[in-house]
Amino acid sequence: MISDLPIGQVRSFNRTVTQRVGALNDAFLARGRPLGRSRVLWEIGADGCDVRQLRACLELDSGYLSRLLRSLEDEGLAVVEPSACDGRVRTARLTASGLAEREELDRRSDAVAASILRPLSGKQRTRLVAAMAEVEQLLTASAVQVRVTDPADPAARSCMAAYFAELSERFAAGFDPARSISADDAELTPPAGLLLLATLRGEAVGIGALKLHADGPAEIKRMWVSRTVRGLGLGRRLLTELEDNAAERGAHVARLETNGALDEAIALYRSAGYREVAAFNNEPYANHWFEKKLT
Repeated sequence: MISDLPIGQVRSFNRTVTQRVGALNDAFLARGRPLGRSRVLWEIGADGCDVRQLRACLELDSGYLSRLLRSLEDEGLAVVEPSACDGRVRTARLTASGLAEREELDRRSDAVAASILRPLSGKQRTRLVAAMAEVEQLLTASAVQVRVTDPADPAARSCMAAYFAELSERFAAGFDPARSISADDAELTPPAGLLLLATLRGEAVGIGALKLHADGPAEIKRMWVSRTVRGLGLGRRLLTELEDNAAERGAHVARLETNGALDEAIALYRSAGYREVAAFNNEPYANHWFEKKLT
């Protein structure tokens, strides 16, 4: 419930930060345009950017982003045109004036950062920068979205392929999914099971699967998190959501098996309350089997 959360502190933090970085000013960094438009200009970058990618990265509504891009075009700072590789895809790129403006924004942003740090002592600067790094990491973690998806979703397929590739890389004898216990599309589609997909700013960054059995333990399968987001607690979040889904569907026990080469996964399972048990299947790639009672 929202009443159980420290909402007041978060709102106070948001107000302090937006005021201190100048986000409230309609002429951000004294350049005559609001923060949103300046941020889009900066994100387009020196090499240009696919508009869909830009929208996902900034998590902006399509119509609002279009208005921001039109404003930059009206200023002569950017152009939006069909991609040379695919006419259905629009690409934004900066003009010569836009590139010069981006350099000026960089210079002024550095000056604002310096103005925040300069009044502080060395110890205070160290504390502030460390706190900023931690806040950035936690805000990134909170931006990850997890949802049930169709196993045939291209993003899910891409994650599954990356998962198999990593197992092949880390297992001494490689990994062949055809030899492993199955977790095919039918088994990961409700009511037989489900597949969770995690995304961050439009990019697929993790998966976790669940196989359900009417009178037996639920099986947790295909747990994978991209190297780009490890350290954000996403593995634990996926595991918890799989357990919750299993419990909601009547399972009293969750089971999983893993390989000793995946030491970080074993540590996660143990810290999440799983206990090691005797082998309960003939998975050829497993040498550790775990079980947990669900509430």
